[in-house]
Amino acid sequence: MHLRHYRPEGMLRSVDVLRSRQFDMWVRNLVEKARDGDVVAFATAKYVSDQITYLRGLTRPPNLEDETATLKWVRQSRRYQLWRLSHPYDGLVAARLIVWFDDEHNTAVIALFAGDKARIGDAFYASVGTRGDQVVDLWKAERMREGQ
Repeated sequence: MHLRHYRPEGMLRSVDVLRSRQFDMWVRNLVEKARDGDVVAFATAKYVSDQITYLRGLTRPPNLEDETATLKWVRQSRRYQLWRLSHPYDGLVAARLIVWFDDEHNTAVIALFAGDKARIGDAFYASVGTRGDQVVDLWKAERMREGQ
């Protein structure tokens, strides 16, 4: 799993945000659909962009006391402290990012994403902990292979 950086120039003290190729492809697809007039894709892309901006604005990984309406601890995770980013209620879409923070490297890893949680409902959360934990395991294994 190769991850790429979202790090604006000049923001050296912010949390570094990493995302997968799969995430990049998903976002590109959303943007294309939005350009073609898809209202749901436009809203989803906007919410995801806002969530990434929110992550970039953090100066450190959150603690359990840092929960907000936007950033909540995912209690379904068994092994790692995963966080869910969300947006205010929208009847059309419920875009969610599930993130793990690597405290050692001041990095947020986008582990999972859902652009239509409104349609899939709570089924998304039933497996989010297990799937997110697996992505973190892959991230850690990749870091070890790279010697970091």
